[in-house]
Amino acid sequence: MTYSIVARDPETGHLGVAVASRFFAVGALVPHIRPNAAVATQAFVNPLWGAEGADRLARGERAQAVMGDLVARDGGQAQRQAHMIDAAGMSAAHTGANCVDWAGHAIADGVSVAGNMLERAEVVGDTLAAYLDHMDLPLAERLLTAMEAGEAAGGDKRGRQSAALRIHRGEVYPWIDIRADDHADPLAELRRLLAVAGERYLFFADDLATAENFSGLPDRAALDKAIAEDEERRRALGVGSASYATTKPG
Repeated sequence: MTYSIVARDPETGHLGVAVASRFFAVGALVPHIRPNAAVATQAFVNPLWGAEGADRLARGERAQAVMGDLVARDGGQAQRQAHMIDAAGMSAAHTGANCVDWAGHAIADGVSVAGNMLERAEVVGDTLAAYLDHMDLPLAERLLTAMEAGEAAGGDKRGRQSAALRIHRGEVYPWIDIRADDHADPLAELRRLLAVAGERYLFFADDLATAENFSGLPDRAALDKAIAEDEERRRALGVGSASYATTKPG
């Protein structure tokens, strides 16, 4: 009932998962990311594949070994689907024999795509191809472009409802984590949310504390200046805000 992409950016090492489905709040259960590893667990989902799997990968276990163990232990594995990237950049995927057609996965260097209950096999193939064809784009844009190609190929054969995008930049917390939980065009909504994030939030996210810099940016003056300059740039270009936020009269 879902298709997703799990990727590691070859230049930065950043990790991302994007997912879409005709299922409510798919972003709540499918993506699991740690600073150095990522998992997407779906189909007749077992969220422990994601949580336990990501923790084990982060500790240095290899993707093939973790996947093999999860499959061996789960009596429902024939209805499960999952794919993952480990700390060494290696991928593994499982599509259970009883996943609803069309179901399958594809793996390339640093990226994997998997889906079930899809309109056709091209959903997975076109998602992967679009990712690889747009390596010049920032990771968030690349993942959304790939997912949009999968939707254009047919997507979930039942329709659309939710989507999510999560990216970690080497930290325990996400750099961005956006979701459309119940929407007629959830990938388009993710596009809007990413644009809103770019207006202010991503400036903030880039200066948060890190494992190597516990204080992050301790003074917000430079942050406020950068946001104001970008607002002026967009104003000069005639680009309005994509946000639905309101402001109370002062």
